[in-house]
Amino acid sequence: MLERNVNISIQERTEEFAIRVIKAYCELNKKHFDEAVKVLSKQFLKSGTSIGANCSEAKYAQSTKDFINKYSIALKEASETLYWMKIMIKSGLVSKNKLPNMIEENERIIKILTASINKLKGNS
Repeated sequence: MLERNVNISIQERTEEFAIRVIKAYCELNKKHFDEAVKVLSKQFLKSGTSIGANCSEAKYAQSTKDFINKYSIALKEASETLYWMKIMIKSGLVSKNKLPNMIEENERIIKILTASINKLKGNS
């Protein structure tokens, strides 16, 4: 899917990622009914969809500082999403082979956001 097109915008990339997060969340909650899954998957859902929301907001930033702020929030949310995926795997709620592509894409998003923030800060 995304691996084939490396030239898509960060907004498109994070939107596609959010859709994958939503699908994974729904799948998790179909298979598990315990409180731990509900809590962890909800945190994963919130942070995973927030990445794209902040990137989308950045398109209409009022200044470079505001733009950097929105991307910085998106970066924090991406880091949190990675954390929740790793916790779900390490706790055995999700098998390791269920999320490797999502983990790779999340790490790619983190690299793109980090590079963008650093470049913008260098130009300020």
